[in-house]
Amino acid sequence: MDNLSCLPQKLPASFYLQDTVEVARQLIGKKLVRRLNGQLLSAIICETEAYTGFSDKACHSYKGKTERTKVMFEPGGRAYVYLIYGMYCCLNITTRQEGVPEAGVIRAACPVQGIETMMALRQQKKPVRNLTAHNLLSGPGKLCSGLGITRAQNGLLLSGEELYLCEGVAVPKERIAATKRIHIDYAQEARDFLYRFVDISSPCLSVRYKGEER
Repeated sequence: MDNLSCLPQKLPASFYLQDTVEVARQLIGKKLVRRLNGQLLSAIICETEAYTGFSDKACHSYKGKTERTKVMFEPGGRAYVYLIYGMYCCLNITTRQEGVPEAGVIRAACPVQGIETMMALRQQKKPVRNLTAHNLLSGPGKLCSGLGITRAQNGLLLSGEELYLCEGVAVPKERIAATKRIHIDYAQEARDFLYRFVDISSPCLSVRYKGEER
């Protein structure tokens, strides 16, 4: 996987202004690139979730703008990074036009470049047993840890050099499944939304695909 080079063309600003559910679907197969201490780390996105603002009780911005969610109210195309369980960072890609606070969560990705560095980053806080390329970035917290993404990247424009997305691999539509999102039992009305997208052939998913809704 290490010999797959990133196309130089970043995704255009218009990509992020689309319908949020469509952005989350189209992110499958895109390459996420992180420049850390002069080194490029990259991974192919295989799992995402969409969060649709005022129409979605599971979305942070559902009740309006706060200090934490203010980046979501800016035009799409920024990183929204927050803590989950008070200890793990989670990377979101903001979408839509200014004032429409929506985003897509990057839940998992398959590592491409800088795998050894990613493994070292994952081991920094505590030793991880049986760490492989398949489980290296297989969850939102793992992904941020392995790519060195922290709250310091919150609000970054994805058109810069520190963190961006570009074309990766073409994933056929029949390989992309839409399922229910994970860990949103607190938002009962939103639990049945099919807003989670997965590449069903990927070995790097946070939760194995079991043939759910498509």
